Amino acid sequence: MDDGKKGIKNFIEMAIDEDLARGKVKQIVTRFPPEPNGYLHIGHAKSICLNFGIAKKYQGRCHLRFDDTNPEKEEQEYIESIEKDVHWLGFDWGEHLYYASDYYERFYFYAEELIEKGLAYVDDLNAQEIREYRGTLTAPGKVSPFRTRSLEENLDLFRRMKAGEFKDGEKVLRAKIDMASPNMNMRDPVIYRIKKTAHPRTGDKWCIYPMYDFAHCISDAIEGITHSICTLEFEDHRPLYDWFLDNISIENHPRQIEFARLNLTQTVMSKRRLLTLVSEGYVRGWDDPRMPTIAGLRRRGYTPESIRAFAEAVGVAKAYSVVDSAMLEHFVRDDLNKRAPRVMGVLHPLKVIIDNYPQNKEEWLEAENNPNDEDSGVRSVPFSREIYIEDDDFMEIPAKKYFRLSPGREVRLKHAYYITCTHVVKNDDGTIKEIHCDYDPESRGGWTADERKVRGTLHWVSAAHSVKAEIRLYEPLLREGEGDFQELLNEGSQTVIDDARLEPGLGNVKPGSHFQFLRLGYFISDPDSSDGRPVFNRIVGLKDTWAKVSR
Repeated sequence: MDDGKKGIKNFIEMAIDEDLARGKVKQIVTRFPPEPNGYLHIGHAKSICLNFGIAKKYQGRCHLRFDDTNPEKEEQEYIESIEKDVHWLGFDWGEHLYYASDYYERFYFYAEELIEKGLAYVDDLNAQEIREYRGTLTAPGKVSPFRTRSLEENLDLFRRMKAGEFKDGEKVLRAKIDMASPNMNMRDPVIYRIKKTAHPRTGDKWCIYPMYDFAHCISDAIEGITHSICTLEFEDHRPLYDWFLDNISIENHPRQIEFARLNLTQTVMSKRRLLTLVSEGYVRGWDDPRMPTIAGLRRRGYTPESIRAFAEAVGVAKAYSVVDSAMLEHFVRDDLNKRAPRVMGVLHPLKVIIDNYPQNKEEWLEAENNPNDEDSGVRSVPFSREIYIEDDDFMEIPAKKYFRLSPGREVRLKHAYYITCTHVVKNDDGTIKEIHCDYDPESRGGWTADERKVRGTLHWVSAAHSVKAEIRLYEPLLREGEGDFQELLNEGSQTVIDDARLEPGLGNVKPGSHFQFLRLGYFISDPDSSDGRPVFNRIVGLKDTWAKVSR
């Protein structure tokens, strides 16, 4: 993975090249270490692409390791969803699937080693007191009164913690580093805490669990990771990462390198906040198409190819930045433009009756499936006397530069004929009931002997053959602005249309099938579809705002 420009290496790759040139490492080994406490989101997708991509580029390997050190928040559902997401994105860890819980015995051994070296102690301060003693960015911390316990007492207390003699929060094990350090992470961080909670994999075997900073670096070292690639918020944790590995009897010492995490406009990028959206019913679930989770993006219709291309284009940076969501939309639009079959659907049907077309006649017209794919072939679509067009494709009193259907105006029906509006029939309340037109029977396929041109081309479906469908349209989950994310939630993020009409071939398509609805955008069939009653999600519209701005 480069910085978005082909052939130009990013700073992580340059660091790896340096380590290889010096002989510091021989085979590159990276890892993706998610905590199974929620579903992965688009930010994780960038990290997945980076870690697996670097391993592939350097002919190394990338591990998938679950950071399952907090049993209160971890579930098997999340583990399964993470494995599915990584595979869906196109990556495979092979035999290298690991769990931090695989190393609990090793973690405990190294914790005792730190105690024996006088580098860790059991503290009786509670969580609030530890925070108060920690100090501030401008004031040093205070030494705990329990910091001077003897090695024997610390070992005894730690073993009794492991045996379950104490209550949750009654004692912790802390590293003995420097309470005056300018780096808050070095002020005697907690290594172990008591949690009498059964673990999904180890059951009730343990009632003490290691903290992330302690477990993470040791897991990396045990697995032979060469480069621990983290997001920028772990930069201040790097001295602690190195301190732990420098002070225990382990040979491998990975190099931690940090990069800026992905931030998208109008998007929630926090597992905690995403969990709030799910648990409080703001969305239908983790895979709601409005969610930035990989599961949500998949259901929305994004392709793994488009997400990988997006991650490549965003590149790897050291500085915090926010990426326009339109950039992500550009890449799925670009991908689907090449592969998605073209079809016709009418979201807001307005009936058109072609008076001079025979009443009992129907014909099947040839339509190309994708002009950008020579091998996509053609399909047949039915045409009859009564059709549906979009209601906004007709204007009784046309505005300036309006080139669609209006009284006396001729337009072209895609793949079909030229029609001219003759009159309008209205309901009692003055709304339009139906449009009446005449067609030119010599204009089939959009060509006429006199080669006359029309300004407007409309999509349509045959009324008699059309399939009724539910269409779900999505907008950003958050409105633009600043403030609490719940206050910025967009109430109009989902619109459901329950009376759309589609060409008949879309009546029973497989969920997950992509299409371009002519003039409307890209859509995917949703798992909620049933026989004869399809449901489609709009992925993106056809207009690409990011491509224009980025040129």
